[in-house]
Amino acid sequence: MTTPLAAKIAREYGTPCAVIDMDKVERNIARIQKACDDAGVANRPHIKTHKNPTIAKMQIAGGAKGITCQKLGEAEIMANAGIDDILISYNLLGEEKMARLGALQAKANMTVAADNSTVVAGLPKAAAASGRPLSVVVECDTGRKRAGVETPAEAIALAREIAASKGLQFAGFMMYPTETGWADAQKFYDEALAGVRAHGLDARIVSTGGTPNLKNLGKLNGGTEHRFGTYIYNDRMQVAAGVASWDDCALHIYSTVVSRAAPERGILDAGSKTLTSDTGGLDGHGLILEHPEAKIARFAEEHGFLDLSRSNTRPNVGDVVRIVPNHVCVVVNMMDEVVMVRGEEIIGTLPVAARGKLR
Repeated sequence: MTTPLAAKIAREYGTPCAVIDMDKVERNIARIQKACDDAGVANRPHIKTHKNPTIAKMQIAGGAKGITCQKLGEAEIMANAGIDDILISYNLLGEEKMARLGALQAKANMTVAADNSTVVAGLPKAAAASGRPLSVVVECDTGRKRAGVETPAEAIALAREIAASKGLQFAGFMMYPTETGWADAQKFYDEALAGVRAHGLDARIVSTGGTPNLKNLGKLNGGTEHRFGTYIYNDRMQVAAGVASWDDCALHIYSTVVSRAAPERGILDAGSKTLTSDTGGLDGHGLILEHPEAKIARFAEEHGFLDLSRSNTRPNVGDVVRIVPNHVCVVVNMMDEVVMVRGEEIIGTLPVAARGKLR
């Protein structure tokens, strides 16, 4: 069954199409900001999910202290739009990136992360180019085994190295604890903080992260801010993690059923180039709201293969369905724009301005 809004979107924009419910976006902004306020932690949302200055400014207007970007290209888009408090939560290396970082630092208040001496050694060039000190946080691995120094002793040593570097200021620590690893993160932080204080330094920023860590917000004694990203739209992974409901999922992919070659299977016009092959550890590649028992079982580039064997209701060729993606951040990066709606009304489109900014 195709809803009237789905039919209108298919008629005006075609499918597959990414659609965001602005009422839900605003509710998500307010919900997470209240959670931060209640926990006494500043909100520094990560723009990796929406990649759009308009929504970033909505988050700031809602109470966020600034934003987080993963890549310089994203930060450039945001700074050019007038956002002036930006954390880049990623190691930056190379002459080209230092020149760009210096230009950014000249017009916005930048903080960058580092977890090794090679990165720290290059950052003074950016500070010199900007003509003012650059704030640097030490990224700490607190159990996720991604980036980050692995011991408090390494964190202390790198903090001292930052503080001794011309043009750099040690600003604090950044971490991304696992959902069950906050006690270990506390031990790491306490030891690292005591160590830097013993050398006359302090941590004005202690940044934690992750929408799935909503349930742990404020648990790190000494934490000053939290980096939420996916919450702005939410997805099937956040529902599975227990930090969002289906009604909190603000982005849906509208997709047309283009084939029903057999009773228990069908084909969507949304394949791996729309929904991506990142399952997020879940079974299938998204939830079809009209047919929740159906499974998007596998992909070709432009084909979504439906397994309808468990579905009590089955779509017909031509039906337009709404899909909640597994991992919305990756899906958004596939789109040039998203369509905005309020209720049953289409209110316009929004460009994914930082799409593809991988450098």
